[in-house]
Amino acid sequence: MINKIVLAMGVLRLLSGSIEIFAALLMLRFNQIEKSLVINSSLALVGPLILIATTTIGLVGISDKLSLGKFAWVLAGVTCLLVGILKK
Repeated sequence: MINKIVLAMGVLRLLSGSIEIFAALLMLRFNQIEKSLVINSSLALVGPLILIATTTIGLVGISDKLSLGKFAWVLAGVTCLLVGILKK
């Protein structure tokens, strides 16, 4: 029996990968640099959203096992990742 939380995290990652593959196919289909850049830029939004959703689901799943201090460290780490990804 697969854990529901693990299943949700896996499905989100499969969705993310499918979006990436679809974006690559669109780039090849359009065969234009400008459109490929727009598609690639759109992926910059999808990645962090999937990261946040997957991490949130995982943290909810282990919230009863985490101390408040460890939860704060995980939150700080995810915040650092997002700042690094989204900061221009």
